[in-house]
Amino acid sequence: MPNTLNINPAVFFALYLLATSLATFILYGADKRRSRGGKWRISEKKLLWLGILGGAAGGLVGMKVFHHKTRHRRFWVINIFSLIIHTLILAALASNIR
Repeated sequence: MPNTLNINPAVFFALYLLATSLATFILYGADKRRSRGGKWRISEKKLLWLGILGGAAGGLVGMKVFHHKTRHRRFWVINIFSLIIHTLILAALASNIR
């Protein structure tokens, strides 16, 4: 498929990661706020999938800033592993810049 917008894939992926991480960070904060108020919560599965799909950096920052899900080992493992994968993909895309 031709790149009709002429956007560098590494830049596109970096912007995608940034947007997804920002959304994930916001949702971690919202879930923490809801947990204090006894309101409807965002499921752990959704928070983890957001990290896997690009929001790992935002998830990790959200965990630290909001002190949310910090005792759940799987959140640390999945977000750190996902961040490593995202970084490797971004590095591979960036190395193909001509």
